[in-house]
Amino acid sequence: QVQLVESGGGSVQTGGSLRLSCVASGYTGGSDAMGWFRQAPGKEREGVAAIYTRFGSTVYADSVKGRFTISQDNAKNTLYLQMNRLKPEDTAMYYCAADYEGQSRYMAWNRQEGYNYWGQGTQVTVSS
Repeated sequence: QVQLVESGGGSVQTGGSLRLSCVASGYTGGSDAMGWFRQAPGKEREGVAAIYTRFGSTVYADSVKGRFTISQDNAKNTLYLQMNRLKPEDTAMYYCAADYEGQSRYMAWNRQEGYNYWGQGTQVTVSS
C-alpha cells in the first residue's frame, strides 16, 4: 500500500511563490507517473502537472505553463511542485497522485482514472 503525504501549502499574495512536496511511502518500487491536481470550491478537480517518472518527461496545464515546475527526487521518494507568480485563480486544494499500475500510459495525463493513489491535499490560497 502506498501513502502520499503533501505539504507546503499556505497563504501568499499575488505574485508570490510556494513549493509543494509529496512524500511517497509504503511500496515505492517505481511509479509510472505522478501528478498534481487541484480543486477549487465549486469546481471540478483538474490536472495541474504530471511527470512520467521512468523518463522524466513532464506535462502541464496551459494555465500554469511557465509558472509551475514539477520535479522528483527519487532518492527521497518525493514529488515537488514549484509554483511561481501565483494568481488568485490558483487558489485550491492541491492533491498529489501516483500511478503504480501503469494505467496512466493509456489515457491523457490529466485523467484522474490514470492514478490509483491520492494524498489528502494541501491548501493553497492566493490573495489579491
